[in-house]
Amino acid sequence: MAPTDSKVLKLAPDAAAPAYRSAPHNIEAEQSLLGAILVNNDAFYRVSDFLEPKHFFEPIHQTIYETASSLIRMGKVATPVTLKTFLPAETDIGGMTVGQYLARLAAEATTIINAQDYGRTVYDLSLRRDLIGIGEDMVNVAYDAPVDFAPRAQIEDAERKLYELAESGRYDGGFQKFSQALTVAIDMAAKAFQRDGKLSGIATGLRDLDSKMGGLQSSDLIIVAGRPGMGKTSLATNIAYNIAKAYVPELQADGTAKAANGGSVGFFSCEMSGEQLATRILAERSGIPSSHIRRGGISELDFEKIRECSLELQSLPFYVDETGGISIAQVMARARRLKRQKGLDLLVIDYIQLLSGSSRRGSDNRVQEITEITTSLKALAKELNVPIIALSQLSRQVESRDDKRPQLSDLRESGSIEQDADVVLFVYREEYYLANKEPRPGTPEHEKWQTEMGLAHGKAEVIIGKQRHGPTGTVELHFDASVTRFGDLSHDGHVPDRGY
Repeated sequence: MAPTDSKVLKLAPDAAAPAYRSAPHNIEAEQSLLGAILVNNDAFYRVSDFLEPKHFFEPIHQTIYETASSLIRMGKVATPVTLKTFLPAETDIGGMTVGQYLARLAAEATTIINAQDYGRTVYDLSLRRDLIGIGEDMVNVAYDAPVDFAPRAQIEDAERKLYELAESGRYDGGFQKFSQALTVAIDMAAKAFQRDGKLSGIATGLRDLDSKMGGLQSSDLIIVAGRPGMGKTSLATNIAYNIAKAYVPELQADGTAKAANGGSVGFFSCEMSGEQLATRILAERSGIPSSHIRRGGISELDFEKIRECSLELQSLPFYVDETGGISIAQVMARARRLKRQKGLDLLVIDYIQLLSGSSRRGSDNRVQEITEITTSLKALAKELNVPIIALSQLSRQVESRDDKRPQLSDLRESGSIEQDADVVLFVYREEYYLANKEPRPGTPEHEKWQTEMGLAHGKAEVIIGKQRHGPTGTVELHFDASVTRFGDLSHDGHVPDRGY
């Protein structure tokens, strides 16, 4: 193919690249692949799931591949004769007509055995050219950026482009043999056997919830929803703390650490500041109400207890991002970065309605924006292979019902949230509603109210409204409102004696 190659090489769009340095390309690989496809159309199916026309360096090769793929997908045969009809006849390719060039490609093709390797070569070189483009953009923007354009915004934009490229830069997708999936399932069962509590997922530290859910499963999107004051943030922080505290690293063959138990936790706190979240967790662990901690109304003994708890918390693999009004693209970029730098086994987002979509016009259609957010979170959970707990507000229609236990239909913009979630948990506390309905003291109604309050006191319900791989139902937990701490109820309904 030497004569043809030398002629085609002259057609490369060198004007776009500096004269002293040509963009990475391999004309011979492109010609060999196209020749193989023209000789035997089966070669196309070896590369069609990852190779697109834009991946070819030569514009004429892009046109040939695009036309051939259209014909093959329509069930027709792509040969030099059939293709010639759909290509511009007047095109000059190094002194040859299109028909002559196609005939030369087919005549000099040898076999389709190497078609996939040629395709990967073309694909990888295209990725390199894209990387060069991103790098050039970064340099140009950094030189010419306006005064009000923050460098941090450019970093996040560059990260987004690189991760988009990384996600598209895979040719190992598609179908897999069922035995591969079976091996993964058996490995998961073996790990569950070795893990604390014999769970297939990560233990939440709440016994009854774990027994219903089998722990938090990798790649699951878990929605925790509730009306304000129900304790959904408390439940998320309790679970996050329990998992971080149980973390036991296990060294892998490649030198990296993987969680043998518990895990490393990333927490996006869009509503509370890092200090507020830290105060809340300190209150949960020390048993001293956060209001006392903030006001300074504590004794020397209390302060010593808080200091001990803070020392314990400092060593935990618990990472907080307190950025408000963050976009879903930023969440994804930062989660990937945390996974790469520190490791990540659980991601918590407080809460969905405080995130924004990538579109600047997202506010025009909030339902579409929430759909984009939940779909992206589910994709992120699968990509990072970690469970994601995302908190969500409920609509006010709950308050208008006599039975205020939430249902799936109460989820705000419920269509996408309910559809994308693997698990939906509702947090409900009867005590919260009863406390706001106290009748006049001394009346029969007040006595009845006191009895109901006694039964509901210190109890919370976690209602499993949806679970893809397990039962739905209700789990009763103990809830200490003064320190916003969830714990197990003993089986007779009393709080267990053991500490938390």
